Amino acid sequence: MLQSWHEFIISTSQMLFDKPHQNRGNISKMAKRFLSNTGILNENEDFVHRQQNDELLFYSQVASGDIEAIAENCSQNRFMDTEGVGVLSKDPVINLKYHFVVTAAIMSRTCVDNGMEMEVSFRLSDYYIGQLDYINKAEDIGILHNKMVMDYTKRMALLRKTQALSKPVSDCLSYVYSHIKDRLTIEDIAENTGKSVSYISRLFKSEMNVSLSEFIRSAKIDKAKNMLRYSQVSVVEISSYLSFSSQSHFIKIFREETGMTPGKYRRMYYGTGWQISPDEAELLNI
Repeated sequence: MLQSWHEFIISTSQMLFDKPHQNRGNISKMAKRFLSNTGILNENEDFVHRQQNDELLFYSQVASGDIEAIAENCSQNRFMDTEGVGVLSKDPVINLKYHFVVTAAIMSRTCVDNGMEMEVSFRLSDYYIGQLDYINKAEDIGILHNKMVMDYTKRMALLRKTQALSKPVSDCLSYVYSHIKDRLTIEDIAENTGKSVSYISRLFKSEMNVSLSEFIRSAKIDKAKNMLRYSQVSVVEISSYLSFSSQSHFIKIFREETGMTPGKYRRMYYGTGWQISPDEAELLNI
């Protein structure tokens, strides 16, 4: 039986780093067993906080969708703090990669245990682990780590929020995200729920504190921001991809939402050596 965090890292890092796809299931089982033995999961597999242990608290914050806490963790670059952390390789970059893949394994398992779809969680971990092949600098590993944990945390926060919503509103959210490329209308969304436009509009505003049309616009701009940051897709292509009526209309809406043009946003936030393709962006829904 694994007795310590360090033993768990040593036992899993090499097998996951070498063959993530083949060993993913075994790692997930080991992670779940370790989490249960250390008290992270109770008998009902519900996540509980362990304030006395920073690592366990970190995973609880991700699983609970605590965006503020994880954003603070990322801003402090806690992942890059090596004090008290086991050394798994004399090469500092390889050492960080080992810790990265273990973080991905545990995080994917805990998120599944707390409601995330297994395929979605494992697909995310596979993607982020795969990006390590293109990174050779420690600071870039830290950036990728922070992106990964914020991705999981935001998805868990949305999951928590969705679970508290009525079925019609939850159906609206699902429809918007799954048809984000389309020219979305309230009429189409209402028809999908089997409710009237007026009913859906009132219910959505009541539960989400924002109108459905405003939510659609915000969701499309969020998608555009991620494409601007993590891909080389042009502004014209993004505008077309997201079904804006014209490039000028897209730029106008983007400026209203962000306070800057898409071009300026890209210049400020673009890329760190692990950009993704449009197909990967669609696969990951970012």
